[in-house]
Amino acid sequence: MIKKIFVAIVLLSSIGLSAQNGTVSPYSYFGLGDTRNSGTVDNQMMGGISMVGDSIHINLKNPAAYSKLMLTTYAAGISYNNIGLKTSDASQSTSVTNLDYLSIGVPLGKGFGMGFGLMPFTSVGYDLETSTTVDDVTIINNYAGDGGLNRVYFSLGYQLLDDISIGATVNYNFGTINSTRVQTSSDAQYGALDRRETQVGGFDFNYSINYTPKISEKYTLYTTIGVDTQINLNAENSQSIGSFSRVTGQEIEVVDVNLDAQARKFAPVRIPTKTTLGVGIGEDLKWFLGAEYTFQELSTYRNDFFEVDNLTYNDASGFAIGGYFVPEYNSFTSYYKRITYRAGLRVSQTGLEINNEDINDFGITFGTGLPLGRDISNLNIGFEIGKRGTIDAGLIKENYFKVNIGLSLNDRWFRKRKIN
Repeated sequence: MIKKIFVAIVLLSSIGLSAQNGTVSPYSYFGLGDTRNSGTVDNQMMGGISMVGDSIHINLKNPAAYSKLMLTTYAAGISYNNIGLKTSDASQSTSVTNLDYLSIGVPLGKGFGMGFGLMPFTSVGYDLETSTTVDDVTIINNYAGDGGLNRVYFSLGYQLLDDISIGATVNYNFGTINSTRVQTSSDAQYGALDRRETQVGGFDFNYSINYTPKISEKYTLYTTIGVDTQINLNAENSQSIGSFSRVTGQEIEVVDVNLDAQARKFAPVRIPTKTTLGVGIGEDLKWFLGAEYTFQELSTYRNDFFEVDNLTYNDASGFAIGGYFVPEYNSFTSYYKRITYRAGLRVSQTGLEINNEDINDFGITFGTGLPLGRDISNLNIGFEIGKRGTIDAGLIKENYFKVNIGLSLNDRWFRKRKIN
């Protein structure tokens, strides 16, 4: 029954994954768009930390955690994000609903597991307008974009020694990004347009090692090192420019740009290596508290086709702290005692510097894991409140409220059936 339920979710959700507009953030204009949170809901609600692995949950950010799986696990997550956009003189709100991941984790033996699935990697979705007036002539620029990259992955995790687990993930990233710029002038009959499309594909790898020794009879020390290798993407670009009638909107003399002659038809995209260090402490099946630090040499980011004059890439970093608490995981008398309570916070320097202003991100997370009846499957519900950006230097500040729902269903594969 669990397999049938999950297959139905996959069929319905995968249709929306390719069509969904994953963001409405103006900051998705830069680079390849907004990088989506790659963790499951239970990880996201602990500030995004990923060092903990257990026998019934998938850990998308830490492949070494697959070594802990004891049951086949099906996981799916969706999110609703309400964003308030504010400038120095105006404000508005908008929202978007997304599928976040579809994943399966399978134990292959004691201390050995694998996982595979599909998730969004980046999302583009913006619609911006700027205007300037000089000598009673108003020039208006409209910028619009959509698309992004999806990711299919395959992971393996292995318990090398009693306290040491290692893991690796191979990702294939693919997708299309579209952008359009339209310029009109109040004293001109025609406007100008610049339309661009990039089709992107390429591999990257994630590695992790977990060291989890017992420091007393009750408590365990959790440490992790994770490396997301440099993402080398191949991009095939196209561009068309021309004019259109301001009255009818009809396009006039739109031509394809010869990007081969400019050596921009095929342009590589390089996303630098990201490293994560984590440490925490906890009591098995009771509570956990941990912290992670992430850094990335984003100043070496490369995308020759999409270049923005007022943008500088600096090195990025982030800090997250979070944990969980379970009153009594095996209680027979109280459902509420079996609920998992999670909370965390995160602070990040995104590495984007726009108009000489650093774009930073801050979020507070919390949520619960609800057991589904007497089964060990569970429904994870989480909330996130945060802000990104600034209203200084003509920029936009985002205040967001996000609701996450994740389903984790458990089953046992490859078990021997007994005949009475």
